[in-house]
Amino acid sequence: MDTKELLKKVRKIEIKTRRLSDHVFGGEYHSTFKGRGMTFSEVRQYQFGDDVRSIDWNVTARYNEPFVKVFEEERELTLMLVADISGSEFFGTDSQFKNEIITEIAATLAFSALQNNDKIGLILFSDEIELFIPPKKGKSHVLRLIRELLEFKPKSEKTDLSQALKYLTNVMKKKAIVFVLSDFITDNYKDTLRIVARKHDVTGIRVYDKREEEIPNLGMVQMQDAETGELMLVNTNAKSVRTNYNKYYRERVDYFQESFTKSGAGALSCRVDESYVKKLLGYFKHRA
Repeated sequence: MDTKELLKKVRKIEIKTRRLSDHVFGGEYHSTFKGRGMTFSEVRQYQFGDDVRSIDWNVTARYNEPFVKVFEEERELTLMLVADISGSEFFGTDSQFKNEIITEIAATLAFSALQNNDKIGLILFSDEIELFIPPKKGKSHVLRLIRELLEFKPKSEKTDLSQALKYLTNVMKKKAIVFVLSDFITDNYKDTLRIVARKHDVTGIRVYDKREEEIPNLGMVQMQDAETGELMLVNTNAKSVRTNYNKYYRERVDYFQESFTKSGAGALSCRVDESYVKKLLGYFKHRA
């Protein structure tokens, strides 16, 4: 992808996802992820309808008329996007690959955080940490994150979510809002996730393609493993082959659901041909 094409794609994603964050997600994000508490802002004259419990009696006595204390939410939250860029993300049988949907969801969340003056950081992972961008504020920073999500070429095609979660724990000392975006066709991350979820507010977003759920009966087909590059001839006529694949896939999905639920983290699944807008809104409303 040349620079001109990349900038055009970034701009397209910015327009689409900013509109969503401005009109749909900004308020939902704010009400779902609260700040650390309330901090004193100022005193002002009492107005009809104010809570009498907020009256500042010292100021009221001094001016011989009622004044109330005004408090503001102390935000300064940090959003960390942990995105899977292994080989299996570059799969899609509809109009978009999984990694493109992951980029759009990440951009929507980032602009929602930006609107609420929160910091945003990014971890790209395969079976190693491919890239870490520390949390910062600002539109140019968010656009950089989108560019990396679109353009970054991973050194490895494999997946190891546990490594990414361990790295997150090491670099993020304070509590953060964490969204893990992946197809979760991996395992052995349950214990690490439990530790991370104790400290951070974690949500897993599983992005998948309907063609991954089962192998169609197409006879003898040459297939390539997206993560190992291995080519193999597969007899899709054989019921045992289709059954075993379906079993393997269902086990990964169940492992994802169970791991996130039991650790106290949030979880949602979104198919590439479904509306991630509806899925995210439903999740935010449920959380709030």
